[in-house]
Amino acid sequence: MKLTRRTLIVLAAAAPLATPIAGALAQTKTAIGGYDAVSYFTVGKPEKGDPRFSHMWDGRTYLFTSEQHRALFAGNPDKYAPQFAGHCASGLAGGQKAEADPTNWLISDGRLYLFFAGTDGPAQMRKDPTIAARADANWKIMK
Repeated sequence: MKLTRRTLIVLAAAAPLATPIAGALAQTKTAIGGYDAVSYFTVGKPEKGDPRFSHMWDGRTYLFTSEQHRALFAGNPDKYAPQFAGHCASGLAGGQKAEADPTNWLISDGRLYLFFAGTDGPAQMRKDPTIAARADANWKIMK
């Protein structure tokens, strides 16, 4: 590539913009540990997403296993995104805000809930449906 004076001027002008843009992209948090939020509903289990199929929503980057899953999520993120931005539903019900383990999950009333690693949160929530309501009330305060 031949570098002309004009090309050098354009590159020099663009350089200060590159660092802030790259920094902003690097600071974006990957949602639910990189798992495909749609796969919980369509495949019935969490599957790791692929960065080629990503979608930015609610300040986080969601990864998907396919373009089809990305499109489903983009069309209705409230349907597929985990409740409480991926925080543990049981923890929130008890007043704690902590990241959950994406492999410890439950779909209840069409909503995806995640729980701490190694806990029986899904079983507890099946037995006590008030967990979701208590977590929702606390999430509104702790968000």
